[in-house]
Amino acid sequence: MNRVHNVLCSSGWWARRAEHELVPFGIDGIDLGDDVLEIGPGFGATTRVLAPRLDRLSVLELDPAYCQRLRAQFGGAVEVTEGDATALPYPDGRFSAVLCFTMLHHIPTVAQQDEGFAEVARVLRPGGTFAGTDSIGTGWVFRAIHVGDTLNLIDPDGLPARLRAAGLDVGELRRGARSFRWRAVKPEA
Repeated sequence: MNRVHNVLCSSGWWARRAEHELVPFGIDGIDLGDDVLEIGPGFGATTRVLAPRLDRLSVLELDPAYCQRLRAQFGGAVEVTEGDATALPYPDGRFSAVLCFTMLHHIPTVAQQDEGFAEVARVLRPGGTFAGTDSIGTGWVFRAIHVGDTLNLIDPDGLPARLRAAGLDVGELRRGARSFRWRAVKPEA
């Protein structure tokens, strides 16, 4: 992420938005189960909201410096793994839920996003939930904070078909003012 994006995502404003908007919008009404993976937590604003609510939380972050910060911030309360969302370093069927918040648009290509969806389906247990939010990407401010960053917006209307192609049943797709959320489930065996 560029410098402006880093400042924004490490700000108190973003932490409050994660606590009061993003996480509630993304997981409201979902039983997350006992072993949850969050993909792409960045500075950990969403992780701070999730960790106290969950029995076991693991996070996967691509950036080594962010991983270092997350480990320092959460200690042993959260399992932090450095890795790529397109090649999850976890066994098949481990997680009861996989979550991600405003990070899918940072995956460089549609093909890589689809690889990530297939990986999510692989590491979910049958009956497990994949849920989260991403930005709709309207407005010049959103685009400005991504100058020099990866910005590959997800088309919300096309997401259900992509998740089905990855092996997930789509339960819901809902738009908000600035973002959208999805809920999908790995079918029972």
